[in-house]
Amino acid sequence: MTRFSFAVAATDGLARTGEIRMQRGAIRTPAFMPVGTAATVKAMKVEDVRKAGADIILGNTYHLMLRPGAERVARLGGLHRFMGWDRPILTDSGGYQVMSLSDLRKISEHGVVFKSHLDGSRHELTPERSMEIQRLLGSDIVMAFDECPRVEQGHDAIAASVDRSMRWARRSRDAFDAGEPHAASAALFGIQQGALDQDMRAASAQRLIDIGFDGYAIGGLAVGEGQEAMFATLDFAPGQLPTDRPRYLMGVGKPDDLVGAVARGVDMFDCVLPTRSGRNGQAFTWQGPINLRNARFAEDQAALDDRCACPTCARYTRAYLHHLVRSGEILSAMLMTEHNIAFYQQLMQAMRDAIAARQFDRFARTFHTRYHGR
Repeated sequence: MTRFSFAVAATDGLARTGEIRMQRGAIRTPAFMPVGTAATVKAMKVEDVRKAGADIILGNTYHLMLRPGAERVARLGGLHRFMGWDRPILTDSGGYQVMSLSDLRKISEHGVVFKSHLDGSRHELTPERSMEIQRLLGSDIVMAFDECPRVEQGHDAIAASVDRSMRWARRSRDAFDAGEPHAASAALFGIQQGALDQDMRAASAQRLIDIGFDGYAIGGLAVGEGQEAMFATLDFAPGQLPTDRPRYLMGVGKPDDLVGAVARGVDMFDCVLPTRSGRNGQAFTWQGPINLRNARFAEDQAALDDRCACPTCARYTRAYLHHLVRSGEILSAMLMTEHNIAFYQQLMQAMRDAIAARQFDRFARTFHTRYHGR
């Protein structure tokens, strides 16, 4: 069985479509990974996530470390068995929480000590412990442990952070390789950092390439810099990474973010937006996002999206979904999330098809016209 391979099947400009092969199955690229932070894609059963078209989902080292604990998950047969998902899982290393929980952690060269947001208990994450947790979970794609700097920190602080992350990348590589037999069946991705600075990102990419990884992530974007700045960075960042390995843009994003990033050579994405929005009454459609809380949907008997074939769109009207959302019914979160996850997977398939047909530019123009209503 193949441990890990990636092949590009077609390109159109910088956009590309291909396939990652792993022991638990193939991942079609460009790919969107629904986020299952705590061993669940919120408001969905895993079989419905698969039916929506997802080939891979994401879990989170930090949150699973706290609850229920990596050692417990391992005793229960690993994350796949625990949550009933038999296809690939990528686990975020906990590096994002180094930024997002900055008030609850202390960084040193050794690693990061967190004060749990659940009960105040203290937990240490180092590159070695992050690799151990991801091994205990049984992750298929393991992420190197890093620090995600904020763009507003200033050049010197970002440079110091990137330098430390690259040292942690080397330690992550060593610890991952020592973790047999898991390392014989899993893949390890490094994470490029450098905020919006082209030179820092180039240096980060080269250090990661020198270490050697199965895939490379673009970290430190979609953290408040705005779409224009993100795209300006993606005009150079993917090209600094190897062409024969998958490129993963972490934490992105809105549908038009995905189209713009694929146009710039990105292969993989994850984001909480489709599930979080679904729980809060927002649906993504080919005509743009809509808020089902709005009173104008109270007697709207149309499907949520007439171009979508998901079970929510096939069976329920906007009026009914509006009623569920306004009533605070649990079913509203389930149906809206099911649609959003299906829409994201349909968008990825449409991009794969357009690239294969060498019609990606036309697809992107048509998408933006419909999505933004102009």
